[in-house]
Amino acid sequence: MPKIYITFVWHMHQPCYKDLVSNEYRLPWTRMHALKDYYGMVHILKDFPHVHQTFNLVPSLLAQIEEYAAGAAVDPFLRCALKPAEELTTDETSLILHYFFQANSTHLIGRYPRYAELYDAWKAADRNMRRAQHVFNPQTLRDLQVLSQLAWFDEEFLNNDREVVSLVSKGRNYSLDEQALMGRKQIEILQHVLPVYRQFASTGQIEISATPFYHPILPLLCDSNIAGESNPHVPLPSRFRYPQDARAQLERSIAYVEEKTGIRPAGLWPSEGSVSDEALTIAAETGFQWAATDNGVLSRTIQRPADSFATYRPYLWENNGHSMKMIFRDHYLSDLVGFVYSRMHATDAASDFLHRIRENCDPILRSGRDALVPVILDGENAWEHYHRNGRPFLTELYKQLDGNNGIEAVTVSEALKKVPAEPLKHIHPGSWINANFDVWIGFEEDNRSWELLKQAREAFAGVSPSAVSTADYKLAEEELFIAEGSDWCWWYGPHHDCENRQEFDQLFRDHLANMYHALHLTPPAELSRSILRARVTSQHRQPVERLTPTIDGEVSSYFEWLYAGTYRVEARSGSMHGRRFFVKELLYGTGASEDAELLHLRLDFLDSESASLPGMEVRVHIDGKAVRLVLAEKSVTVVETEIPGVEAAFKRVLEIAIPLGEKTRCRLDISLWLGGLPMDALPPEGTLEITTAVAAAY
Repeated sequence: MPKIYITFVWHMHQPCYKDLVSNEYRLPWTRMHALKDYYGMVHILKDFPHVHQTFNLVPSLLAQIEEYAAGAAVDPFLRCALKPAEELTTDETSLILHYFFQANSTHLIGRYPRYAELYDAWKAADRNMRRAQHVFNPQTLRDLQVLSQLAWFDEEFLNNDREVVSLVSKGRNYSLDEQALMGRKQIEILQHVLPVYRQFASTGQIEISATPFYHPILPLLCDSNIAGESNPHVPLPSRFRYPQDARAQLERSIAYVEEKTGIRPAGLWPSEGSVSDEALTIAAETGFQWAATDNGVLSRTIQRPADSFATYRPYLWENNGHSMKMIFRDHYLSDLVGFVYSRMHATDAASDFLHRIRENCDPILRSGRDALVPVILDGENAWEHYHRNGRPFLTELYKQLDGNNGIEAVTVSEALKKVPAEPLKHIHPGSWINANFDVWIGFEEDNRSWELLKQAREAFAGVSPSAVSTADYKLAEEELFIAEGSDWCWWYGPHHDCENRQEFDQLFRDHLANMYHALHLTPPAELSRSILRARVTSQHRQPVERLTPTIDGEVSSYFEWLYAGTYRVEARSGSMHGRRFFVKELLYGTGASEDAELLHLRLDFLDSESASLPGMEVRVHIDGKAVRLVLAEKSVTVVETEIPGVEAAFKRVLEIAIPLGEKTRCRLDISLWLGGLPMDALPPEGTLEITTAVAAAY
């Protein structure tokens, strides 16, 4: 009987945050994710022996974890977390306040009442050190030091480790001994990470695949001009062509992963799913037997939409005497896990996921062949947006899979032995994002970074290994390879944003400067100047007057919403790519009718297509009470409400009036749903607090 095979590939990656000259870790995220994600994602499988999976490990990540586990990492963030609060300098206190709240406000901070209380105090001080010093005394700071770290601990330890449970249970007023205990538990957790991968790989329940050592975009290292084949309109920098670097990053990767795990990886997730014929040729010569990318690349390759029949099967790429098995991720299903299911109940999300798989595979099974469903996504960043770090969702999903309901979860190598491969003679050059390389090349910031990288690469090539010491030459090569990684250009250009963009920019330029210094060369002056251009920030403005708009779905007058509060989500999508935004701006304010205080809302959509998708639902919650509306072309219907008297209209914009009764303040959140799935939310996390009072006039 034909069967459904599903293969999960979890990609585990953080860039190299270590400055090889100062020996310091510039950012703490490798450690934080190693506490929260890398161990638990594997360990959870112990309860589901029939669920097999593939974990893709980036060698530069493993190297950092190993150094942390040995207690050898020089991390100023950890040093500040462990230092007695009474001894903190002003600069150290500033670092704590500016970095230790960089966590999901709902699921990490909000999980711990004292942490949430401190976060509210920091916001109330307008994130200003001078104002905050009246609140953050030594005991308050010590509570923040402890809770900001515990919030990143893995669920296994939060639930089952007696000492960690005691720290969480205490909640506040931590002592110096408890602060030190938190530090010891960190090392203990970090020491579990690499062994759990070796253990599960040795039993065959997981397969370990790899990525080029420092996560470079292989096709662009081979020839940056290949980006013009993916997008003929992209402005390109000077040509960067160093396929030998691509080969070195692959050779070092396969050797390092084998050394650390005891198993030679057969599979390759090329950084960002980026492929080209030249990159695959080098990977095949290096010894990789299979590779994976996105079905958007498959669509461009076969020059037609990659439906389930095309996506749910392996391929055999053969080109110029080289061959490589390939799978292509189901982009939609993978993004549901990454971006959508976090806003649903765990059971509903797991059931929806498996229902969609069965529905997609049904025609394939009826045709008489097996279906292979590749689900490939980031194995770390999504989970802080889930309840309890995603463990309830994964538990429910694996429970249903472990019951063998017509779907078998297998590793990629297992799948390739079960399902015949379709021949493929050529691969379209592209990545998992839009089947091109636009995120990493083409915009002003990106191209400037490529010019600096090319200049450095040429300088490196111009120095003989005998001209400097062996140690200096090795250091220069290492810094150059780190700078070739994809992570720096991820934050350049208009696509993504985070609170640490400036640190990423500085670290990229420092890696290049370190290369020059190691070769006894003077770094170009341009490396002292930021590559970043002006940064766009999100906006939230309070209302300045009470409102009396006409609820007609039109912007009837320039003045009717002039003094409204506004909330705008910026276009950048944060650390993960793929989320689609529908709402351009929310305008809001209060006003009175003859017999009730009203909350007025107006949603402006990014484009007309977003607003006219059939069946788009808008769900509004006021202090937990729900109002549900369904949009159609130029109309809206209130289909459910727990608040009588709601009025709504939709034409150019969506306008809503909701009676507040005698409330003087309320908490508001709005979400957009399509096909039973949450697609957008305002605010993305938490709620907006609305009062009937208004801010001072202009």
